[in-house]
Amino acid sequence: MMPATTPEILIYSTATCPDCRALKAWLTSRGLAWTEKDMSDPAIMAEAKMRTGVRVAPITLVGDQIFHGTFASQKPRLVEALGLADAV
Repeated sequence: MMPATTPEILIYSTATCPDCRALKAWLTSRGLAWTEKDMSDPAIMAEAKMRTGVRVAPITLVGDQIFHGTFASQKPRLVEALGLADAV
């Protein structure tokens, strides 16, 4: 079950990042909209570092919550942050 209003989802990613692809595919499969920023752009990389303190993709922002690390490590926390019923 998703909350009545799903918070904005922002993903800092790179084109060659397998965890980024897995994260985006999973969010899409759950019917969730997201915005992506490409960290191969030095200005976007600097923005991500300033906002989150890290420079390794993927970085996921759900509202004001920040998640980073592999997709497998982010997924359980994203399920909770997004109010999803399960991790499927």
